Amino acid sequence: MPPSDATSDQALRELIGADFQDSLDEELELELEDGQLDRFRAIKYAHERHPTIDRTLYFRALFRLQGELVKLQDWVQHNNLKVVVIFEGRDSAGKGGVIKRITQRLNPRVCRVAALPAPSERERTQWYFQRYVSHLPAGGEIVLFDRSWYNRAGVERVMGFCTEDQVEEFFHSVPEFERMLVRSGIVLIKYWFSITDDEQQFRFLMRIHDPLKQWKLSPMDVQSRSRWEQYTKAKEEMLHRTHIKEAPWWVVEAIDKKRARLNCISHLLSQLPYGEISHQAVVLPGRAHDPAYHREQIPPDMYVPAIF
Repeated sequence: MPPSDATSDQALRELIGADFQDSLDEELELELEDGQLDRFRAIKYAHERHPTIDRTLYFRALFRLQGELVKLQDWVQHNNLKVVVIFEGRDSAGKGGVIKRITQRLNPRVCRVAALPAPSERERTQWYFQRYVSHLPAGGEIVLFDRSWYNRAGVERVMGFCTEDQVEEFFHSVPEFERMLVRSGIVLIKYWFSITDDEQQFRFLMRIHDPLKQWKLSPMDVQSRSRWEQYTKAKEEMLHRTHIKEAPWWVVEAIDKKRARLNCISHLLSQLPYGEISHQAVVLPGRAHDPAYHREQIPPDMYVPAIF
């Protein structure tokens, strides 16, 4: 006897609820390292007050904002827009965390991340901006730069990978380069994630003692600790000389990772006058059955062992 429509609807709702729980579990998995960070911070700073946002409130706000990001994605695609978002900041400032939460529910064909490695020997002989240009969006795309051409004003300058003449040329060129991007129709948004000296040291120590996160700590990161003041001076000059009307800098207070993510995503949404795009209702067609077709059996040794 076939199930009633009410029974089918109830079963479907339960499946949808289970899928949502899977999404929540996925987010909780991403938050595990932050929970560990919070616990260690509570021990280290037991004599101080470092309140963070309530976890339930955080999840509710994050899921709501991610729903708005889906609407933004549809709007960008529908209107064939080109969006570039730059994320800069010191090592361990939380850039990667917010990028993960932005892209988590989005279509990777629409919203993608550009995280370029150190330039090759050939790239070092090119026009400085050349290797970044190839990653700029086409119509209907959003590109998130996890570090960007501002490497020249930061790590390259502080670590001596470029000359002061090259830095000066960069400061002369970058405002015109970004104005050119904006004139071409690209929406350009720039974020600097700000943390304190003590907070960076604490996060580095967490990485050193966590086997799952040690890969995040490169030899360059270790060297950066001893050059905190040099990075600070470089950052201050960078913000001063590249904060232009067409593409201003926005500073994200990032000591509290959860608040930083919510504040950054909320601000990003406010920078684009997106609206909800109406879509035709999707109706699944009935499945065609061919009585003559007989499904072949897959050999048991082709299956992945069910260890769990």
